[in-house]
Amino acid sequence: MKTVIVTEQTQREDAYYVRKEVFVKEQEVPMEIEIDELEDKAIHFVIYNDDKKPQAAARLRIIEDSKAKLERICVLKEARSFGLGHKLLEALEKEAIVNGAKEAVMHAQVQALPFYEKKGYKAVSEPFEEAGITHVKMTKMLSV
Repeated sequence: MKTVIVTEQTQREDAYYVRKEVFVKEQEVPMEIEIDELEDKAIHFVIYNDDKKPQAAARLRIIEDSKAKLERICVLKEARSFGLGHKLLEALEKEAIVNGAKEAVMHAQVQALPFYEKKGYKAVSEPFEEAGITHVKMTKMLSV
């Protein structure tokens, strides 16, 4: 498995492929919500398997006050339970620190809360709806 920070259009298309499979097909998020106006402002990530097929994806945006917003974190259904979520989160946090972030924030789907809590994230909001799915805002202080 290889984690890549997207630098080429084909890699971005691979990230979109994973996101469409997970969010649009599996979770029925409308395409116009999933691919949005913030794509060009984000740093995109893809994890490829040994056959160079995309398996996981995410994006990162640096927002106000040295915060990094971790978004669109997803792993293909058939690639789950192999540690790719952990690997992706580590890459996101590392790149956030490189870009000067001191804190990571995300809107996590409620079913993923235990995963993020194990990685040091704390829920800081009541549940809310986003794209028809229940989320909770989570934060984590990043250490160099």
